[in-house]
Amino acid sequence: MQALSGVSFDVPAGSVFGVLGPNGSGKTTLLGIVTDVLKADTGSFTLFDKAPSAAERRQIGTLLETPNFYHYLSAYKNLEISAAIKQRGKDDIARVLEICGLTQRQHSAFKTYSLGMKQRLAIAAVLLGDPDVLILDEPTNGLDPSGIAEVRELVRKLADSGKTIILASHLLDEVEKVCTHVAILRSGQLLLSGPVHTVISRNDFVELSAADNTQLQAAMLRYPGCTGAEIQGNIVRAFFAESPDAAAINSYCAQQGIWLSYLQLRKKSLETAFLEITNIAAS
Repeated sequence: MQALSGVSFDVPAGSVFGVLGPNGSGKTTLLGIVTDVLKADTGSFTLFDKAPSAAERRQIGTLLETPNFYHYLSAYKNLEISAAIKQRGKDDIARVLEICGLTQRQHSAFKTYSLGMKQRLAIAAVLLGDPDVLILDEPTNGLDPSGIAEVRELVRKLADSGKTIILASHLLDEVEKVCTHVAILRSGQLLLSGPVHTVISRNDFVELSAADNTQLQAAMLRYPGCTGAEIQGNIVRAFFAESPDAAAINSYCAQQGIWLSYLQLRKKSLETAFLEITNIAAS
């Protein structure tokens, strides 16, 4: 069985690059190959525009699974152990604790931490040595809503500091909210990649109604920027390449002698947008 086939994309420096796909799509396999945890039979990749070597990999901080911290030791003591394993100096511990918002609780036992705090400590361990690139595999997996919010905010903070972050996730919402770029995998194959706002397009649409919806549909098809209009029941749905202006649409319809009884801006659901992506790519 082939885990990955024909997967090729570039990760821009300073981006938050999401690798999106359902469980079993090949995300962890891809990251495992890049971090030298797994060996690929064929194919190649570069790190920092160079052939991968130990020197390049030392510039990468990796979280492929939650580290096995000692539950009875404090955050500081656990990071001391992580620093020793990674051959990093202990002088970096205070910095990463501050970045991850754990300075006040650095001497508390790991077992007293919330799920979000535990994951932030895991990211703190990844930050030891100040790597240029961070690879995070499902960093919010298993967290409650509070923990998810904490980790997302930390990822945004790290991105604002100039880090390049590669983040694997099966959550559409997470990728849209946090990432600047995305590659979508399914069954080991790359469907699409590029900036999030172009790959996961969620164009607005407008729902309208008037006494004569057939006339309204025809008028909307002539409206500048309208890419399509269809009648669904007693509603006309008009689609746009860019966000429409409800007031301008209302004024336009009045000029056409059409008086609207209903006008509502809507946004395509994230799930619908993703299904459209996968169906188009598969066809």
